[in-house]
Amino acid sequence: MKRIFLFVVTNLAVLALLSVVLYIVENVFGVHLMQGGTGGLLVFAAIFGFGGSLISLALSKWTAKRMMGVRVIESPQSELERWLVGTVKRLADQAHLGMPEVGIFDAEEMNAFATGARRNAALVAVSSGLLRNMSRTQVEAVLGHEITHVANGDMVTLALLQGVLNTFVIFLARIIGGIVDRAILRNDRQGSGIGFFLTTMLAQFVLGIIASVIVCWYSRRREFRADRGGADLAGAGNMIDALQMLKRSQGAPMPQQLQAFGINTGSSDGIMRLFMTHPPLDERIAALKT
Repeated sequence: MKRIFLFVVTNLAVLALLSVVLYIVENVFGVHLMQGGTGGLLVFAAIFGFGGSLISLALSKWTAKRMMGVRVIESPQSELERWLVGTVKRLADQAHLGMPEVGIFDAEEMNAFATGARRNAALVAVSSGLLRNMSRTQVEAVLGHEITHVANGDMVTLALLQGVLNTFVIFLARIIGGIVDRAILRNDRQGSGIGFFLTTMLAQFVLGIIASVIVCWYSRRREFRADRGGADLAGAGNMIDALQMLKRSQGAPMPQQLQAFGINTGSSDGIMRLFMTHPPLDERIAALKT
């Protein structure tokens, strides 16, 4: 529940900050976006809507390394590290990818993630807990899952989807704010009034929640594809075994910014399932068995 709350609130906070910036631009610098019609407003909304998601994508590897304390294996120091790097190289070759950076982060939870702005310059990292508790065939399946994310361009697609949704959230919220400000609150000023600002913030909150549901839906669908890709690269039986092992480790989620890129993020019930970035593991296992 906490990680889902953070996922939604973080995106809403970004949208709120953008709304404040746009309000300042209009009322302090006198740049009235609505004067250029809906076309001009849509351009500004796209700039702000895509700006945050694309910057986040560009910094994704740097952020992941520092937030998770990832130690990139530049020169393997043990047989396990040599095996890990060699396995990633072999899977990347099978998927026709450039060699990703390979790293390990210290965590008891069994988890792994892949991130990066480009398919041929990604980062694949696994937790120390995963290496300790899984067999090598299971680890290979997890690595296949992450390599499939990279091969499918999931990090880029997710960032673009978030950018598109943020654009329309900002655009529609300001249209709604303008209608309320002028038609209901009867503000005839050239600039936007406080009614416009408050209405826009409320509309962004509601539309932002809807956008988060769409992003989470896409994230769940791509997990099924990544599981299938892991099964193709490392064997369906090994992928199923790995997912079954992950069911034993669902208590310590990754930081909110990286949850959508991990392989193991727990589960939720009821309406909160709409905000899950990953399907329940039982559903993922069942999908591989069909």
